[in-house]
Amino acid sequence: MKQKIILASTSPRRQELLKQIGLDFEVIPSSFEEDMTQKISNTNLAKILAYGKAKNVADKIKNGVVIGSDTFIVFAGKRIGKPKNKEIAQKSLRMISGNWVSIYSGIAIIDTKNKRELTDYEITKVKIKSLTKKEIDDYIATGEPLDKAGAFAIQGRGAIFIEKINGCYSNVVGLPLYKLYINLQKFGINI
Repeated sequence: MKQKIILASTSPRRQELLKQIGLDFEVIPSSFEEDMTQKISNTNLAKILAYGKAKNVADKIKNGVVIGSDTFIVFAGKRIGKPKNKEIAQKSLRMISGNWVSIYSGIAIIDTKNKRELTDYEITKVKIKSLTKKEIDDYIATGEPLDKAGAFAIQGRGAIFIEKINGCYSNVVGLPLYKLYINLQKFGINI
């Protein structure tokens, strides 16, 4: 019998990435509350947030493999999540303008039937071009930055601000597909 795969996220970007690789899955939103202020390493935080999302959904089902993920940006030791308003988006974009940022994603996989769990993470470095005030204002006016970690979308209009990328592209979008693939294989799931 084929295992049911559940994505513990309503993120359209994560759903598109899973569809891109041909994974058959359903979506069950997680109600886990993220706490970006925890005083732990960025890699551990990424894994803990992903696990919290996956566990929240896994506790509600008896038989399935739940995938949780969380993505945030780190610049100069500061964690940058999704901006809550235009002012925060503007501040975030000014801060990262002309700099390299690190994108952290955690992934968690929980097999509820076999009681197996796994967490992993990915880090990708991205160089943001130097942005003018007009570029920032025009970009924010599109509304795109308001629900994106770090206030930019590499898969959207924000792509024009990406000077270089070092690492996994899909990680910057919100789900490191290579890491997901190799870890799903450990659960006997082949894509």
